[in-house]
Amino acid sequence: MSRIADVERKTSETDIRIKMNLDGVGKYNISTGVNFFNHMLESFSKHSM
Repeated sequence: MSRIADVERKTSETDIRIKMNLDGVGKYNISTGVNFFNHMLESFSKHSM
């Protein structure tokens, strides 16, 4: 059984989508528009494997 979540939220202020596979292989694609936030999320993704 795969443990995958796919959530999307759109409002007048924001548009966000996240797809997470808890049994994945460590691949990530992050684009927030804020370089420091990208770096922090990429670091979290990389080191959580």
